Amino acid sequence: MNNKKILTIILAIGIYFLVTGASYFLFSRTISSQTLTSPLPTPQAGVNGQLTFDDNLPKTQECPLNGILYSKQQEAWWQKHRPLGVMVENHADARPQSGLSGADVVYEAVAEGGITRFLSIFYCQDAGEVGPVRSARTYYIDFLSEYGNYPLYAHVGGANQPGPADALSQLTDYGWTGYNDLNQFSIGFPTFWRDYDRLGHTAATEHTMYSTVNKLWDYAAKNRDLTNVDKKGKSWDTTFLPYEFTDDVSVSLRPVSQSIHLEFWGSAGSSYFVDWTYDAKTNLYKRVNGGAAHIDRDNNKQIAAKNIVVLSMLELNANDGYENNVHLLYKDKGTGKATVFKDGKQIKGTWQKDTRTGRTIIKDTSGNQIKFDRGLIWFEILPTEGVVTVK
Repeated sequence: MNNKKILTIILAIGIYFLVTGASYFLFSRTISSQTLTSPLPTPQAGVNGQLTFDDNLPKTQECPLNGILYSKQQEAWWQKHRPLGVMVENHADARPQSGLSGADVVYEAVAEGGITRFLSIFYCQDAGEVGPVRSARTYYIDFLSEYGNYPLYAHVGGANQPGPADALSQLTDYGWTGYNDLNQFSIGFPTFWRDYDRLGHTAATEHTMYSTVNKLWDYAAKNRDLTNVDKKGKSWDTTFLPYEFTDDVSVSLRPVSQSIHLEFWGSAGSSYFVDWTYDAKTNLYKRVNGGAAHIDRDNNKQIAAKNIVVLSMLELNANDGYENNVHLLYKDKGTGKATVFKDGKQIKGTWQKDTRTGRTIIKDTSGNQIKFDRGLIWFEILPTEGVVTVK
């Protein structure tokens, strides 16, 4: 009888531990599953609706355009749209511009008369307000065409004189017009608006057009069925070739200083000269535009980039009969000289772009593709007779 009691007690204890263990295992799996599938925090809307992300979250997700590491929260946001290129002008009367510091990549080239214009490309950041927005040119379209399947293109009209520089006709030929092409002439308010007071000084009407990256992405999604996928369900990045990226070099390997001076057209005057000054502490190049620190009006901070890429290209007049023959062409397909500045160092090499949609590949003199530092990549498209001075 005593043996039966002892056996019963042992059996009861065994069952207790078995049930307790099973319950703990199932409870732990449930909690773990809930933790893994719990929703990410929602980005918060700040000034002018610009989103802010939780800066305390781990930064593990690489921006495909420039390699910066962001949180999963931010990645979940950018994965809902596609790259957006916005034409931002650089006329002296249009400064300070808005939104350039929030771009992932910027291309700068002369639009006319020695005055440069920026193709600012946005994807991984909410840059807020952007502008002043100006007109399209054919070579900017060529650069934007590298960014996958139907990248969004925001501009105000464009060159339309019959001939090789007819940007608006080319947009139609490429199947962009009325689709991924966000021409203000066909969209208008409230996606685009004029702000005559934003610059803080009297400005001509052509220097007053603005938008926000979120308004442009929202318009494309609601009116053109373009999010991260197109109306056929094809993801924008199926044809996109990202660059390779690397982390910053250690502080001990950085030079004390480096300065880069660029002159696109000497005849345009010093208002359109550009200087980049290297800051070894931050490993950034700070931009000086026309002799003054180049400030982003959105945040009142000086624009800075991790990588400065100078591409030497043949510049030609379009000879299309337009007034004063101001429309330009750049031989942006083929090969040419390239110089990359990063980590306070100068790397000489070559660029190659085979087709309009082909990637511009940058290689050093040994034929190895150059890896960029994680951060803003700023392309300077310099005429072959342009001036580059490095100190």
